[in-house]
Formats: sequence, structure tokens, C-alpha cells
Amino acid sequence: MNKIITVLVIFIFSSSGLKAQNTSVEKSLFGIQTGVLGIWGYNESRLADQFALRTEIGFDAGLWGGTLYDNSVNFALIPVITFEPRWYYNIKKRANKKRRTWNNGANFLSLETSFYPDLFVISNAKNVGVANQIYFIPKWGIKRNIGKHFGFEAGLGAGYGTLLERKSTLDDGFTVDLHLKIGYNF
Repeated sequence: MNKIITVLVIFIFSSSGLKAQNTSVEKSLFGIQTGVLGIWGYNESRLADQFALRTEIGFDAGLWGGTLYDNSVNFALIPVITFEPRWYYNIKKRANKKRRTWNNGANFLSLETSFYPDLFVISNAKNVGVANQIYFIPKWGIKRNIGKHFGFEAGLGAGYGTLLERKSTLDDGFTVDLHLKIGYNF
């Protein structure tokens, strides 16, 4: 009898530390990320088991310089607001294979919609501005976790961008997006 009680007590205490993985996206997830060219704060809200709406606000960065610019290197931080529905298409498969899926750690397909408002630009050069513009970019990406709070994601897509006002000589057209981000999840 003592052996049975001992086995039950060991089982209860050993299993109490186990945490079942969620096989759907998180209800709500907040975090900050940085990449090669920018910094962003984001929220992902669950729409369905495999679908989330990512909203993001931050700064995309740009660099330019060289012989055409007096051999100086200039930078600009441009505000951006992004809405991106995401389909985490393999989150259940990863959970079934006992892989980490918390904080939406899975592969995804999305439609990124980014708006660059003509509010302000932070730059070391004078008279730098941006025209109001919007981009629609279908993407494929991966999101993985490093420990409990840190994670990274990478994505690739191609889409279309257009100016909302004709103050600029830039044309509408095809655009490519590659992102590599590392961040902290709250």
C-alpha cells in the first residue's frame, strides 16, 4: 500500500510542473521587436484557432549616402502603422510533435497592410519627408521562441505599393519585403 501511495505522490508532484501547450494562437500577445532597419511595438489578437490579427506601430529605417551625398551617410526613421491578418497554418502540427508553440511559434501566411503617414521623419539630414503611402504585401514567414519571453521571426513577400497623394515623383508599383526581427514578448 505504501508503494502505491508513494508512486501516486511522485506522479502528482512530477506532473504538476508540466504545462500543456495551447494548440491555437494566443488570445492576446504584446511585444516589441527590432530588426536590421527599424523598431516596432505589436499586438496579436486571436480571431480563430489558427488566425490572429497583428497590429503594429513603429519606425522603419532608411539609410542612404555615398558620392552623390557629399560622402556622408544619412538615416531616417519613418513612422509606420501595420495591420496584418495571419494564418498560423502549422501550429497544431507543431503542438502534436511536442514543439514549442507558445507566443504563436509557428509558420504563417499573411497579408500585410502598411501605412506610412506624412506626420514626421526623424533624420540627421535636413528637409527629409515622406508622402502618404500604403503597401499590400502577401507574405510567408516563421515565428519561433527563444526561451520564455524572447523570440524571432523572418518573413518574405512581394506586393504592391501606392502613394495616396501626388506630391512626389515616385511611382506606384511592385515591392518586395524581407524582414528579420528579434523581440521580447510581455
